[in-house]
Amino acid sequence: MKNQRRTFMKASAIGATGIGIGFVAASEPVMAAAIETDFKGIKAGEQMIPVGSFQMPAYVSRPESVKGPLPIVIVVSEIFGVHEHIADITRRFAKLGYLAIAPEKFVRAGDPNSFGTVAEIQKNIVAKTPDAQVLIDLQATLVWAGKNGGDLKRVGVTGFCWGGRITWLAATLPQVRSGVAWYGRLIGDKTEGNPRHPVDIAADLKAPVLGLYGGADTGISLESVEQMRSALAQAAPKNPAAKASMIEVYPDAPHAFHADYRATYREGPAKDGWEKCIAWFKKTGVA
Repeated sequence: MKNQRRTFMKASAIGATGIGIGFVAASEPVMAAAIETDFKGIKAGEQMIPVGSFQMPAYVSRPESVKGPLPIVIVVSEIFGVHEHIADITRRFAKLGYLAIAPEKFVRAGDPNSFGTVAEIQKNIVAKTPDAQVLIDLQATLVWAGKNGGDLKRVGVTGFCWGGRITWLAATLPQVRSGVAWYGRLIGDKTEGNPRHPVDIAADLKAPVLGLYGGADTGISLESVEQMRSALAQAAPKNPAAKASMIEVYPDAPHAFHADYRATYREGPAKDGWEKCIAWFKKTGVA
């Protein structure tokens, strides 16, 4: 892997597009608070992961000198795909001893960086990325991780926004030990590509999830958060993973409060959420 920053690979189903160069244009101007994690003690860079005959790009970070199988954490991006912020998060996990992998799950639909607005990305990229394919990609990522120094008995998934929703769905997979979902949508219209949402799958969870939400999130209502709490409570008597799941709400935090490169960043909730994420993975046996 290349030990370089901002020089990520360019690949897609139709040729050269991208998994990220710097920050995505539609994600607002980059703020001075953006964290830059260095490469000291870690290896990080691009990697192609086979999904059947298809080659899926990913950004992978790992400790440089740690021996033995590493705990695995899959980092699922926002709608902006695997750009610099998501790559940086994988490096933060690598510093803590994880094999951290951020697969570019939008690669078949195109490059989010080729669109200038969130609405365009939702229409042209996200809407063309079905949940079933995302979960297949995640399972292929785990197969690759198991062959490349990862411990398949210690698998965590964390994701942001779109990736937060996917984290809940990923917790229905038998390989996943626990998840941390950052402000992921919980309810929604059922479509061919999105047949079920987190509120629909509480009884099917195979791994406990910690949900981190903002009370001032204008896109994810507190009512929907309470619907998820209710679904977990209803499933709890027969489902240990649902019973063990937890939801934390930061009252004054907006959507994307962990995104340190955006104006929505809130240092207090972001740092507290990160500490809770790390503690959750330790508590549930991922770390």
